[in-house]
Amino acid sequence: MYTKRKRSLNRLALLLSLAMLAALWLTACGDKGANTAADSPADAAAPAAEAPLEVSIMTITPSAIPAADDNPIKRAIEKATNSVMDIRWISNNIYSDKLNLTLASGDIPDLIMINDPFGSTFSKMVSQGAFWDITPFIQDYPNLVKGIPEVAWTNTKAADGKNYGIPRPRPVTGESFFIIRKDWLDKLGLAVPETTEQLFEVMQAFVEKDPDGNGVKDTTALAAYISPDDLGWGGNIGPVLGAIENSFTGVNGNWKWDESQGSMVNTALLPEVRDALEYLTAAYKGGMMPEDLLSLKLTQARELFKRNQAGIIVDKTGTMRKIYADDLKKVDPEFKYTDFYPLTNLNGYNPLGAGYNGVLAIPKTVPEEKMKRILKLVDTWMNHDVYELHLYGLEGVHHTVVDGQKVPISEKLVADNASDFNQIVNVIDYPSPPSGETEEETKAQELFAKVEQDRTATSVPDISAGLQSETGQKILPELNKKIQDLKAKIILGREPIEAWDAFVDTLQKDQDLTAATQELTEAYKKRTGK
Repeated sequence: MYTKRKRSLNRLALLLSLAMLAALWLTACGDKGANTAADSPADAAAPAAEAPLEVSIMTITPSAIPAADDNPIKRAIEKATNSVMDIRWISNNIYSDKLNLTLASGDIPDLIMINDPFGSTFSKMVSQGAFWDITPFIQDYPNLVKGIPEVAWTNTKAADGKNYGIPRPRPVTGESFFIIRKDWLDKLGLAVPETTEQLFEVMQAFVEKDPDGNGVKDTTALAAYISPDDLGWGGNIGPVLGAIENSFTGVNGNWKWDESQGSMVNTALLPEVRDALEYLTAAYKGGMMPEDLLSLKLTQARELFKRNQAGIIVDKTGTMRKIYADDLKKVDPEFKYTDFYPLTNLNGYNPLGAGYNGVLAIPKTVPEEKMKRILKLVDTWMNHDVYELHLYGLEGVHHTVVDGQKVPISEKLVADNASDFNQIVNVIDYPSPPSGETEEETKAQELFAKVEQDRTATSVPDISAGLQSETGQKILPELNKKIQDLKAKIILGREPIEAWDAFVDTLQKDQDLTAATQELTEAYKKRTGK
């Protein structure tokens, strides 16, 4: 009896155990079905994908028709940087005005290109705390450190010694300077000019001796313009006419260090400026620059050169293919890339670049974490494999691959605004291709490289870049405007040169200019240890 009962109990215990095991097994299966493969060790360790960074950007475009929102190169950059970009492309011609309106509105994009980091509006907003000081964060982003020249970070520091924008890097060599039609020189039997006197003779010949050979006196020499956008640049008369004035003064910028006085001197007070004004007045009177000098914009001046109507421009050596030559070839099929001839110096002068062209600033309305992601966006974009999208675009669309080398399809790259994206992120340490698409382009690249190397012997830096003066911030915008207005009137023959003499006399007695000069002198001494 006891044995039978014991067997029954043992059988019951076994059944209960099997039931419990079955329940545990079903539970395990149920959990596995609910979580699927996500509970595998590898997936459990993988972080969740970060949502794309939504970022609004405002910058310039040199193109008449900007890149569309569904531009394939833009989409590829967004994919590579894990971002969704709302880009506001603004024409070069109106950027300064649009920038000031945007800053004043308070509705500032997350990342905005500031073409002049020392402009009065931006400087005032920086002092009011409206933009992020990125100084503490720069070291966290290797491309920002290694890919942007140290001189650019130095030259863009605000008055408090901090950086409120990412410099858009540019090489210090190959800066904007005179580029001349070498084929026109050869046709007229003229040598490449090396002095302002020789340049005048060339300009005169370009107007009077039919360099394009069409039998009509319809060419000008210098694709020049004077724009309010260029206040503070080239003696306040801009990159083209300013390059001539600077070749007279030997000064890059609006301030010169006078060793004998131990002081900075505003270039408006230099006697060579008067000489330059007389020179430019004679050139304008002789038809050597456009008659509508004051109404032209940068893009319109470039069109004169591209349409075979002007023989001299001022621009960077690397702009040959991107901006001018292909359009010019349509008008003049005999034009060769090597006819786009940069001058080495004029009067022993050429400008050394400041290492940047504007800065990318982030307003304080952007939260700190998003600000860091924007810095990461720029840093990632500077990786060579991402930057290559500007140069080569997409395989099969913008380039082909031959023997392992990318061969660009230039027409498609231009059509899709590839180079416009340089106006947001630019890379200057990307290795240049050993050769161009053709033998002609290879020879041009060799010429430009030699010119840039030769320029180092005579290149002059802007010693005032990055120097701060509280008084200067208050008075220089208005003073620069007065200088530009008067110079323009003299060049156009609406005021005599004596008006400049009278103006200089008033400047020499101007207490505000004296105070600004003293402040800049102290800032320069502090920087250089003089």
